[in-house]
Amino acid sequence: MTATRDAYRRLLDTLEELGDRFAGEEWGIADDTDVAEAHRLLLHLVASGLETQFEDDPSMPVFRPIVTPWRKTLGDNADAIYHDARVHPGGMYRVRGRTGGAVYVSFTVESGPGDGSFPEATDGVLNDTGFSVESDGSFEFTVGGLDTDLPLGPRSSRITVRHYWEQADPPAVPPAPDLALSIDLVGGDVPRGPRAPTDASVAADIDRLATFLRGRTIDTIAPPGTNEPPAFVSTTPNEFPAPVAPGTHALAAADAAYSMAPYLLGPDEALVVQARWPACRCANLSLWNRQMQTFDYRRHPVSLNRAQTTDIADDGTFTVVIAHEDPGMPNWLDTEGRPFGLAFWRYLLPEGQIATPQARVVPVVDL
Repeated sequence: MTATRDAYRRLLDTLEELGDRFAGEEWGIADDTDVAEAHRLLLHLVASGLETQFEDDPSMPVFRPIVTPWRKTLGDNADAIYHDARVHPGGMYRVRGRTGGAVYVSFTVESGPGDGSFPEATDGVLNDTGFSVESDGSFEFTVGGLDTDLPLGPRSSRITVRHYWEQADPPAVPPAPDLALSIDLVGGDVPRGPRAPTDASVAADIDRLATFLRGRTIDTIAPPGTNEPPAFVSTTPNEFPAPVAPGTHALAAADAAYSMAPYLLGPDEALVVQARWPACRCANLSLWNRQMQTFDYRRHPVSLNRAQTTDIADDGTFTVVIAHEDPGMPNWLDTEGRPFGLAFWRYLLPEGQIATPQARVVPVVDL
């Protein structure tokens, strides 16, 4: 028996456990549609783990896409492209890229053991106000080591990249310019991987994938009702909390503010939300399923950014209508017929106090 065979069997055991537990009643999954979507998430996580974790070497890092319109995890976004790369706390790296017309670009350092598990915290963030951007949108800076633009902590293990756009026309897929993202090890003390795959190295890659799957499900996401959610998350349907910064919450944009609430609607009901965009770099509202996957923005209006918002009053307020069918009103977001979902507001580099969105459930006939 080889180490690789043992690791492969552990991976299969992990998948079976996640299918039984995370996609089951222990995590509040009983309805046929919820069971289907939980399994869909698991397979999306397998694809994401293979892309970002498998054969992952901090001595030769590569920025790889975290999500796509057909591979959704952890609150993806119709207006953004996300990448990440593995790094080692002992390394110094040169990062290059282009903004590609994005209105906001940031690099966030995630802290953790680097074994595929969910990051423990945010070690630092560098947005486009902290590095020089040339007239063609290109930039270059250094990460790690002494006197660099973005330091690495003793447990820093990954870098997350965010590019945000605000387009008036909802895209079938997020904008995809050539961002020319690259990261190169240029100094420091980083262990090198093997010259060619070995039994031990492939086994380690498989185990990291299994740990990644557990870290995005049962090892991090507690069963419903068993933990205290972050301050920006409401447990009351149709009631948004005051938008707040996520602090050092792992995989969050450290210079953003968030507000999220579940919506719960009957077949003839709509959620009417009064809101105001603050002064900020960019902002949007997204609809997710309970697995924190965006609804299908390739086919339906399920997100709204500032450039897409219409009928804004003189005082800056506007109305969003979340409903199962098009009510013929501005700023409609489509539930795709789902009675339950999550509505998530995000504001990047906000200035001053942000007005809390106010929501009420109304009969569709009264709209």
